[in-house]
Amino acid sequence: MKTHIKTGDPMSPLVINIIIFYFNIMKKLIFLLMIIPLGSFGQSPNSDIKYTYKKGDVNGIGKWYMGREISRVMGFQGIGWLERSEREKEENVSNLIQNMRIESNDKIADIGSGSGYHVFRVAELAKNGMVYAVDIQTEMLEVIDSKIKSNKIKNVKTILGSEKSIELPNNSVNKILMVDVYHEFNFPKEMILSIKNALKPDGELFLVEYRGEDPSVPIKRIHKMSEKQAVKEMELGGFTLKENISNLPWQHFMVYIKNK
Repeated sequence: MKTHIKTGDPMSPLVINIIIFYFNIMKKLIFLLMIIPLGSFGQSPNSDIKYTYKKGDVNGIGKWYMGREISRVMGFQGIGWLERSEREKEENVSNLIQNMRIESNDKIADIGSGSGYHVFRVAELAKNGMVYAVDIQTEMLEVIDSKIKSNKIKNVKTILGSEKSIELPNNSVNKILMVDVYHEFNFPKEMILSIKNALKPDGELFLVEYRGEDPSVPIKRIHKMSEKQAVKEMELGGFTLKENISNLPWQHFMVYIKNK
């Protein structure tokens, strides 16, 4: 085969410029590979936090997140516990609702709403807004739907969530309430991301959990959370603790806001 370029021919200025161009690109790529770990590409800030599995509490699922074992979910058979008559005295639910500083046009999500114990108390104050009752158990939502129908309530809607999502649109609510439920999430990292997406930029997340630091609270240890543990997990999910209101007998009332 014949060639049209002789070995002694000088290269044209165009060829020289192309070679210099690609040489400079290769230098930049080599530099980037030297300073940026390969594993960092395509990862979110908390993607390296993994779930671990080991035997733990009899009431746990053997799955751990950031040093905390995840609790078993209370089934719909526990509705009697949620609706017990002494709950107001034990937990001062009136104070809990007051802590939310609800306005009439608020759009609020109650995550892990159960039988609606808090839902309808919240709805009475958000008369011109909407309250979304989110739960993963259809039996719980059926109880709420029955109350909605029998009392002709217009500002409460039930939402069937999943283990990884609250199934609400982005920026759709300005307040989110979670009462004694976060410690039961099978996928807390994914759920917090879903919650963060649904909450408006200036919204508030109310995390209510039995105080893990207080041995006098008559609740099993696995169903409690310390403020320190909660802050650690929420910060990883992009939330900052605004305040922890300490006017409940047994529970933390932690107010979180989204990081800017």
